[in-house]
Amino acid sequence: MRTVSMFKNIAIIAMSLGMVPAAFAQDQYPDKPIKFVVPSAAGGSPDVLSRVIANAMSKNLEQSMVVENKPGAAGNIGIVQLMKAPANGYTIGYGNINTLSVNQALFNHLPYNVDKDLAPIGQMFSIYNVLIVPADSPVKTVADLVAKAKQNPGKLSYGASGVGTTGHMGGELFANLAKIDALFVPYNSGPAAMQDLIGGRIDYMFSNSSEAIPLIQAGKVRPLGVSSSKRLTLLPDVPTVAEAGIKGYETVSWGGLVAPAGTPADVIATLSKSLEQALQDADVKKSLATFGADASYSTPTDFKVLIDSEAKKWAAIIKDAGIAKLD
Repeated sequence: MRTVSMFKNIAIIAMSLGMVPAAFAQDQYPDKPIKFVVPSAAGGSPDVLSRVIANAMSKNLEQSMVVENKPGAAGNIGIVQLMKAPANGYTIGYGNINTLSVNQALFNHLPYNVDKDLAPIGQMFSIYNVLIVPADSPVKTVADLVAKAKQNPGKLSYGASGVGTTGHMGGELFANLAKIDALFVPYNSGPAAMQDLIGGRIDYMFSNSSEAIPLIQAGKVRPLGVSSSKRLTLLPDVPTVAEAGIKGYETVSWGGLVAPAGTPADVIATLSKSLEQALQDADVKKSLATFGADASYSTPTDFKVLIDSEAKKWAAIIKDAGIAKLD
């Protein structure tokens, strides 16, 4: 008994002096599965692209990542769930241009504060939208679409996977620059909006390239333009919207990782390093490129700079376009 007591005393003294190995003092992070909250429906581009990166991170962290889809309320439901999770690194989530930047200006009473409730981990990717119409639409070009909209003010409709998404905001920017009046129809998911587009129930939409390209290749929709500043490698014959006559038009849909505020700095650093390693993987880059996305790693600090600059940009667009704020 005296020997056991002696070792206990030695251990206590050693811990107080910082002499105990980290593995002895506390469990090595991560030592159990990590929940990955995606605030959108399964099958959409945020879900698909997040799973590619989550799988790669789970390998280099040697722990599984369990993706949990929490769609609704322009992504706010999922972000609130993430915000309320324990800040211990075992719940992280997907945040994008909508939930982290646009929503700050779009909602009167956003149920979370990006600065106070969330901790940036890093940007994951950049992806662009494609302006598409049904394959059997008489509209062949951006100029055709603008002309038809001007001939039928308020009658053409476009859809997107929810209010505040780049499909919505990109459509508002398009309408503002082209000086047309069109009806926006919000959907619960990108696939739902796409189904109505193919069925002719809406006239056009700005869809993430990851969702649009397979349907373009299948001949179900026709591309008119891309939202990037230069043509996409996967769609070399499709002009940018700016090239097609809407000068100044450009939207970039980016996504990244965030954690609840208060997550320890060393845990954020571990996750950021894991993300960087995942995005350097050739197979991950290839998978992202298949969906028209570019691997775009950034540090937590640089990701915060992006979030803030985009929030300022879209706040100005929302104001200039006269978009009513939501409750």
